[in-house]
Amino acid sequence: MSLPILYIKSGCPWCREALIFFDEHGIGVEVIDVLEDEDAMNRMVSISGQTKTPTFEYEDFVVKDFSVDEFRATLDLRPDIQLKLGLADEED
Repeated sequence: MSLPILYIKSGCPWCREALIFFDEHGIGVEVIDVLEDEDAMNRMVSISGQTKTPTFEYEDFVVKDFSVDEFRATLDLRPDIQLKLGLADEED
């Protein structure tokens, strides 16, 4: 199974917050800086409809331009993805 993709922009404070969250929860992500990769920027725009980061992509689950709280709230709507990411039983 492939890793989730986290599209970031270097220097983005929300991206740093997201990276810390994923690290603290032991979730491996493929980190792609869209400022350094035009194809990745185009991919991110095609799946999310916007250019803001962080943007998270895993299977058919996409969360765009999020804070960690927004990510968790969106994730609550997808228990299948929570389970795959190992977050199904957490309460923080």
